[in-house]
Amino acid sequence: MTARPLHVVGARPNFMKAAPVVAASARLGLDPMLVHTGQHYDRRMSEIFFDQLGLPEPDLNLGVGSGSHATQTAALMSALERTMLDAKPSQVVVYGDVNSTMAAALVAAKLLVPVAHVEAGLRSFDRTMPEEINRVVTDRVADMLFAPSDDAVAHLRNEGVEERRIHLVGNSMIDTLVRFRDRLDPNGTRRALGLPDRWGVVTLHRPGNVDDPARATAIVASLAQLASRLALVVPLHPRGRDLLAGAGLLDTPGIAVVDPLGYVDFMSLMAGAALVVTDSGGIQEETSILGIPCLTVRPNTERPITVTAGTNRLVEPAEIASAAAEALAAAWSPAAIALWDGAAGERIAAILAAISSP
Repeated sequence: MTARPLHVVGARPNFMKAAPVVAASARLGLDPMLVHTGQHYDRRMSEIFFDQLGLPEPDLNLGVGSGSHATQTAALMSALERTMLDAKPSQVVVYGDVNSTMAAALVAAKLLVPVAHVEAGLRSFDRTMPEEINRVVTDRVADMLFAPSDDAVAHLRNEGVEERRIHLVGNSMIDTLVRFRDRLDPNGTRRALGLPDRWGVVTLHRPGNVDDPARATAIVASLAQLASRLALVVPLHPRGRDLLAGAGLLDTPGIAVVDPLGYVDFMSLMAGAALVVTDSGGIQEETSILGIPCLTVRPNTERPITVTAGTNRLVEPAEIASAAAEALAAAWSPAAIALWDGAAGERIAAILAAISSP
């Protein structure tokens, strides 16, 4: 009987990580099953990514939607348990650090189905971040831990994870960037959005930034300072939109707020940018490979390799404008990070295939 791993995705960052692994698994004859939990349910945050990335139509879309962390996680676990009992997968493969990831890992572990975690070992050591809880819990119950970088491997070892369970494979999200890089069209996206020749990109969605009125106001004030020198475009995540709008983001000269973009359009926008200001995890990695200076508006990061590579800097809201001025005056080149080479998906699929073999 052909091994059938069940790949669980639920939110926008998962899709870029899963696409190379699912494709490589299919090439090795693993007959992957894809389940979309529907944690992100807006078309711009979900289905358009399936279309652009070439992910197969999900075998099942659970349509869980939003809610508090407890409500959403409970709904995810209930739906995923039924799915796994019916599908009887050989393995469950989960990605990143969203609620769908932790929920699927817990359900599979209790059903005694082997769990593989892609992007294992990342740590911010900040338990106020829901994603950090998801990472730690998922790694504790996972059987196969696919680490993207040496620092992630070190974290797993320090936590007592058995060496045989740890696999340094690289970053599958970078596989997607490598695959699409020749298709990126910064000038076309610039013209479509009506931007000047030089621009910066801003993304904000972390609760610590967009759920705190004082911090959101401080961020918008600093972005206003920066926008007086560099045109900014903000593809605005639904989370925090009202609070950021109330802080004046939509009315600030030099700042163009647009709806969330599909993968190719967003990466084209970012590839042509002079600077990126973000609180996203994945964008820290993508800008490092693109050689775009990145300012991360957070007190910590689970991706410190981007900081040590010199392409990313952690800043507080009041530091954005001054840090941006320094970044814009410097010369930048892409970071060279081991195994971030476009072949992580192949390495992961090969390990899954070897483990599935009789």
